Amino acid sequence: MTAGLYRSTKTYDHNEGLSCCFRQWRAGHSHCRLLHGYALAFQFVFATRTLDAHNWCFDFGGMKPVRAWLHDMFDHTVLVAEDDPQRAEFERLATMDLMDVRIVPAVGCEAIARHAFDHVNTFAARETQGRVWLERVEVREHAGNSASYAPPPPG
Repeated sequence: MTAGLYRSTKTYDHNEGLSCCFRQWRAGHSHCRLLHGYALAFQFVFATRTLDAHNWCFDFGGMKPVRAWLHDMFDHTVLVAEDDPQRAEFERLATMDLMDVRIVPAVGCEAIARHAFDHVNTFAARETQGRVWLERVEVREHAGNSASYAPPPPG
């Protein structure tokens, strides 16, 4: 008999205050090419085949470093893609204390989901000695828009 999976979900909703700004510089056809912002919400879905000594998939009390990272990355910050042609200008404005810039591999809801996945999956694996993995991340811009990232299925 194949063992099933246990899942648990941790959500940081819009009221968490993760208000950040970014632009889709490649979207020349859209107003998304302009700076705009959202109070982002994150949902993390963890999975395991075996529960811990408390019968938990993942101890949510241990998520404080994730919450701190989310606030550092997304609370009153401006996300700039590594390849944004105006990156130097954003970095100049940051040196003038006009914005708090975070350089990320790419921007957009999907890219933010991937970035958060990579960080939190590493955290979960380290904290549980590989017993728990992050199965999926969903990022919500608002009630109408969200994107998610999950790694490809094995095999």
